[in-house]
This record gives sequence, structure tokens and C-alpha cells, in this order.
Amino acid sequence: MTTSASRPDFAELVRVSARIGCLSFGGPAGQVALMHRELVEERRWISEEQYLHALNFCHLLPGPEAQQLAIWIGWKLHGIRGGLVVGLLFVIPGALVILALSMLYGAAAHLAWFAALFLGIKAAVLAIVVQAVLRLAGRALGTGFRKGAAAASFFALFFFNAPFPLVVIGAGLVGWLVAHWRPALLGLKAGGEPLPTSPRPWGHSVKAVLVGAAVWAAPMMAVFALLGRDHVLWRVGVFFSKLAVVTFGGAYAVLAYMAQQAVSAQHWLSAAEMGDGLGLAETTPGPLIMVTQFVGYLAAFRAPAPFTPLVAGLLGAGLTTWVTFAPCFLWVFALAPWIERLERAQALKGALALVTSAIVGVIANLSAWFALQVLFHDLRPVWGSLSLPVLSSFDWRAGAIAAASAWLIISRKWNVIRVLGLAAISGWLLSFLP
Repeated sequence: MTTSASRPDFAELVRVSARIGCLSFGGPAGQVALMHRELVEERRWISEEQYLHALNFCHLLPGPEAQQLAIWIGWKLHGIRGGLVVGLLFVIPGALVILALSMLYGAAAHLAWFAALFLGIKAAVLAIVVQAVLRLAGRALGTGFRKGAAAASFFALFFFNAPFPLVVIGAGLVGWLVAHWRPALLGLKAGGEPLPTSPRPWGHSVKAVLVGAAVWAAPMMAVFALLGRDHVLWRVGVFFSKLAVVTFGGAYAVLAYMAQQAVSAQHWLSAAEMGDGLGLAETTPGPLIMVTQFVGYLAAFRAPAPFTPLVAGLLGAGLTTWVTFAPCFLWVFALAPWIERLERAQALKGALALVTSAIVGVIANLSAWFALQVLFHDLRPVWGSLSLPVLSSFDWRAGAIAAASAWLIISRKWNVIRVLGLAAISGWLLSFLP
């Protein structure tokens, strides 16, 4: 347990949290490692056992696990105000950077040199997503049943265009049942651990849910009252509010669903622009799900009435960030007192185990979708929503940069930011070749 001697004062917590927020590059793995080094190893504010239990708890929740872990650490050290400050400082630096980049993108997206830079970035991001599949598969697919769940998830999404929330919810229900009947199929021990006998903190959780839900909904009520349900800001807010509830497995898991809806259903941006946004999010500190802010900015920027494009874009970015991250505080504040019980719940472990396995298939689907968009100029519909590439439209520049990036990231273990910078320069230089 954290002792009184190791508990920082509030000012020190703010200072260290701001530093972590500015340095939290590298996606969730890098962010979790950074917080572990800063808060567990160096300052000993949180014990190793507490940190690992909290990380497992955050994997149970929808949304970015590193963001929720930061909120939990603040809550553990200084209650609600600590959770608010640490959680906000984890997001704000990256949000400001990607907002500035989104504004630049909105103004310069049609310039040739800008497009050339992003050709390289998108190719490198493809390699990063493939690496994410390999890493997660290595950790999550420990049994044949879990491998089958990952394969079924991929086929349902890629070939049959199954709704992402349905895949996640279905995997959770199957995992819940299998944990009761055949836990060995999921790599779980029969029986599980006994639950603690301490009182259930219902009062705290109900209060946190009511207050959190009101805060989450407040800007949406303002949009509804002032602009109505037909305005783009309302549609943006509703879409990303729904997304915040089903984002199990991190940003990569939900990106294919978000791209499908934002590109094909809502027509807020193109598939190529979606790839550009992911490239921007990879280069900024903070959670990768911050790519949602880029989508919200462009959606409102391109349908600004009654505002100017810049004002509409800022409102779209702000609303998207709010409805994406406000739920993180709600989940943590409502459920943190239950962490010990959730850690020992066998059925919940089973649900999470199979959701995690299905997420491997979800990210593999994202890899396939993204590869088609980056490597080929033309796709041909072949059956239902399934499209395959026209081989003659292969972009050799993107292919070469993607292959080199994969080698540097997977084999040479290069830093992501370094690879993205090299890929951007390579894309610009190769644009001069015929």
C-alpha cells in the first residue's frame, strides 16, 4: 500500500503529471511504461501490486487504458480532484498539439508537398498497426479457443462488414458463458478467487455516475437547444459518445469502425484523410484515440454554418474531445472502489479474455482495410461491401516505405517518432520520381 511518507503533496502531483502528459509518446505501451517508471520505480507513490491491479482494472473499461490508469493514480493519491487533474493533464498537451495540426491540415491538405509528406506517414502507420496486431496476438491468443475467436472476429468484419459493437458484445457474452462452463478454454483456472467481504460501495458509484453523466451530456444539451438535431455538431457528438462506450481494446480496435462510419456513412472525410489523421495522432503525446479530435474538426470545418469554418472546426474538435474523454472519468470514479472485486470476478475475467482475443481480429481487419487504402489507388467491389484492389493501381512508393518502416520498427526496434519522421521525408523525396 502507498504510505503517508510516499504520498506527494498536490502541487508536486500536478507538476509531475504535467511532465508525463508532455512526454507520453509511443501509444499505450509507452505511456504505461512511462508512468510506471515515474510513479512506481522512481517516486514510489504507488506500489507495484497496486499499479498492476489498477492496470488490469482499466483493461476492463471502455476507452484508453493509459488515460484511465492516470485518472486512477490521481484518485488514489488525492481523491476526485487528484483524478481530475492527472487525467486532464494526460490529455491536454496532446489535444492542443493535434488541434494545431488539424488546423494546419484543414488549410494545407490540398498542397502537393503536404500530400507527399503524408504518403510516407500513412505507409509508416501501416507498419505500426501491423506491429500492434503481432504484439497483441502474442499476449492474448494463448489457447486454441481464443485464436478461433480472433479469426472469427476478423472474418465477420472483413468479409461480412459486421458491426464492431456487435462483435465486441458478442465476444464478451461468449467469454462470460465459457468462463462458467469451461474456463480452461480461456486459460483461466476453475473456481477463481474468493470475493472480498468488505461492504459494496453503491452510494459512491451511484453519485459518480449521476454527476459524470450530467457533465458528459451538458455540451450535447447545449448543441441540441441552440442548433438542433440536424446540425453536424449534434451528429458528431452523438457518434463519438456512442464510440466512447464500445472502445474496448484501445484505439486501434475501434479505428476501423470509426473510419467506416466517418468515411462511408457520414462522409465527413475520405479514407486517405482518415489515414492522415492517424499519422498525426501517432506523432503527438497522449492517447492515440485523440485521432477522433481530427475527425471532429474536419467534419465541422467542412459544414460550418452558422459559424466560420475555423470556429466550427474548433467547436467540433472541442466537442469530440469532451464526449470521448469525459466518460473515462465517469468509469474510473464510479468503479475504482470496486477494483478488488472486479479483479477476482471469474465471469468478468472470461468476458474480458474473449473480448481481448476478438480485438486481435478487429485490429487485423484495420490492418487489411488500411493496407488497401494506402497501397492501392483503386478498389473494385466484388461482393456486398467487400472490395479488392486493382493490382495495376499499386503504389510502389507507399509499398517501399511501408516495408522499410516495418523492418525498422519490428526488427530494428526503432522509436515510432523516428520512423514517422524518416517516412515523411522519404515520401516527399520519392514524390519527385516518375
